[in-house]
Amino acid sequence: MYESFLSGLQLATSFNAILYILLGVVLGIIFGATPGISTTMGIALTLPMTYAMSLENGLALLLGVFVGGVSGGLITAILINVPGTPASIATTFDGHPMAKNGEAGKALGVGLLFSFYGGIFSWVVLIFLSPVLARFALKLGPTEYFAIALFSLTLIASLSGKSLLKGLISGGLGLMLATVGVSPIDGFTRFSFGSRNLRSGFDLVTVLIGIYAVAEVFNIAKNPREEKLTVISYKMKGFGIGIKEFFQQQKNALVSAFIGTGIGILPGLGAGIANLVSYSTVKSISKTPDKFGTGIIDGVVASETANNATTGGALVPLLTLGIPGDGGTALMMAAFFIHGITPGPLLFKNHGPTIYAIFVMLLIANVAMIIIEYFGMRFFINVLKVPKYILFPIIIVLCTVGAFGSNNRVFDVYAVLFFGVVGFLLSNYKYPLPPVILGFILGDLIETNLRRGLMSTYDSFWPFLTRPISGLFLFLTLSFMGYIVFKAVKNKRKIFD
Repeated sequence: MYESFLSGLQLATSFNAILYILLGVVLGIIFGATPGISTTMGIALTLPMTYAMSLENGLALLLGVFVGGVSGGLITAILINVPGTPASIATTFDGHPMAKNGEAGKALGVGLLFSFYGGIFSWVVLIFLSPVLARFALKLGPTEYFAIALFSLTLIASLSGKSLLKGLISGGLGLMLATVGVSPIDGFTRFSFGSRNLRSGFDLVTVLIGIYAVAEVFNIAKNPREEKLTVISYKMKGFGIGIKEFFQQQKNALVSAFIGTGIGILPGLGAGIANLVSYSTVKSISKTPDKFGTGIIDGVVASETANNATTGGALVPLLTLGIPGDGGTALMMAAFFIHGITPGPLLFKNHGPTIYAIFVMLLIANVAMIIIEYFGMRFFINVLKVPKYILFPIIIVLCTVGAFGSNNRVFDVYAVLFFGVVGFLLSNYKYPLPPVILGFILGDLIETNLRRGLMSTYDSFWPFLTRPISGLFLFLTLSFMGYIVFKAVKNKRKIFD
């Protein structure tokens, strides 16, 4: 263990690794500060650059983009009332009113400081929780993995969008796409329609880049007319708050950090949900809830602490169970696959130095984020002036190169364009995209472990229900779905629209 830590520390603090972390953070902040380019899309664009790198250097770049992208959205959220990413939606509620009240510098400083706070909090949780979960996961069999994956899929489908039916359809589409190709157990070819390329199934990187990056370009192209953005001027002096005011926000920050980390750990949710849940929770427990939305730092603290706390939280299920916590970690999962490594509990046993390297690189990325974003604020604001008609053709080229480079197949170029159209149609008809991706990833896990479990129990499903862990998760799955439907009906939510 000690040797693994030293090896991981050496990998994470090498000149190349630190350089890639810094580059990733800068790119991430630019992606996050540019409306229309989400953190996940930024990671999708960066992923092809990692093909020729070592796994550790590739992860260094992606972790930098991940951390920088989630935080970068606060810049536009505060200064122009447009969240750069979904993770900063709630930041606009109080951040922009503060800017209009002449406190733009204070809002930016507070947002940046508590972004770092949330990131470090989740980093600590990742270090102490991941090894425990990994040791626990090593004791699990196919029946338990099937139940856990099914429970994860239920969370994705039921908590993505206003319409429960649309969330389920999106998740179902991802599961269907996962069945294309050769069956994982008996090698039977499915849904290939005689195509040799389809026998290999769809590549994860191709689906991710198409659904997120190319679809977003199509959405921007749908409305080519660009309105001029008015950026509020600001002056930053320190982080805008004193020590006394910082400690006054500890209750809000801790509540938000726990919420963000917890939501990050739950597969399929992510920072887009965490910032809204945290803002609502902090407002509900506040002694002055009527002041929220008028321009107080409590709202900025709640949103920015929670969304950055998801970064470490989302890595927990990826590293311990092989299940990505959100779209960004799904792309990092692809980076592991590119290098022939499968994330999961055996990662801690077989690739200890890589795990410790990830821990150290995440810390470096958070420190780099607060320093680079603070001193480079004016530079990142200028990115808003880049015309979309210059930016997005470059993105399409990068997506095409990334798709081809995955397997050196022209088929993947057509596939990424196809999934771009699919993502475009889904988003325009208000179908959520994350369930498609995570359904695609979980599909193979669900099918493989269901069939392996049935083989070990002689085609009887009864042991799935009677074994403690699998039975518990199947019970939680049914209970959770029942609760979501009951709550939706009670609140008169539109389930089937």
